[in-house]
Amino acid sequence: MTEVPTAGSAWSRELALPSHLADLRGRRLEFASRGDRVPARLLLPPTGDGPFPWVLLQHGAGGSKEADYLDATAGPWARGGLAVLSIDFPLHGERHSPKLSQRVVESLARRELRDRDRSLWTGFAQQAVADLQAALDTGTGLALLDAERVAYAGFSLGSILGATLLGSDPRPRAAALAIGGGGFTPDEVDPVHHIGRFRGPLLFVNASRDEAIPREATEALYAAAAEPKRIEWFDCTHSALPGRALKEMWLFLRGELGL
Repeated sequence: MTEVPTAGSAWSRELALPSHLADLRGRRLEFASRGDRVPARLLLPPTGDGPFPWVLLQHGAGGSKEADYLDATAGPWARGGLAVLSIDFPLHGERHSPKLSQRVVESLARRELRDRDRSLWTGFAQQAVADLQAALDTGTGLALLDAERVAYAGFSLGSILGATLLGSDPRPRAAALAIGGGGFTPDEVDPVHHIGRFRGPLLFVNASRDEAIPREATEALYAAAAEPKRIEWFDCTHSALPGRALKEMWLFLRGELGL
């Protein structure tokens, strides 16, 4: 595959994929966001020249763009004709920090921020949302991707940060938010205060026995969202969403992006 021009990215090259994704085509991207280097992975359908409809798909706390559950999601979606772009959030994946990464993950797990963690969390979330906007800039600059048919999807932390993004960026046509919630981060980055500005269709996918995100936090985020919206509950824990939930997300996104 020839080099693809990107908007705002430092460089782009072909990427060797693991065996379970070897039938797909991959690219590694890097771009700048508020002075940070943001590594990204783009998965493309096995055949075709595009432009492909695409989704910005994001990992949870402690994960990365190569997390197993992202592969399990992105692989079938790409085989179905959808390109999938994912980045490492700040302090995650290739951007891991020995000093700060664990503090971010632990503060989210507590669902109650200590005073010393509030500024860390606010800065982290603001950088992450800026990175997601830069990822949208880069994706819409790729000739292989359809700038008019883009959606957002995220798991856990990816849903929390994605819901904040959706309140400020009109480019995603639709969004599927899995096992997320609101009400336990600083007000300026609390997705409950942002999601209501998004006007595209929203699907919420959640775990009825979620031990990480309280049901009331999920319901608060859902209540704050504007119509059209839909929520689905699955009998599982936070880290055990069944294949039926992923299929529900796929069917929703496929329909909204006109596949």
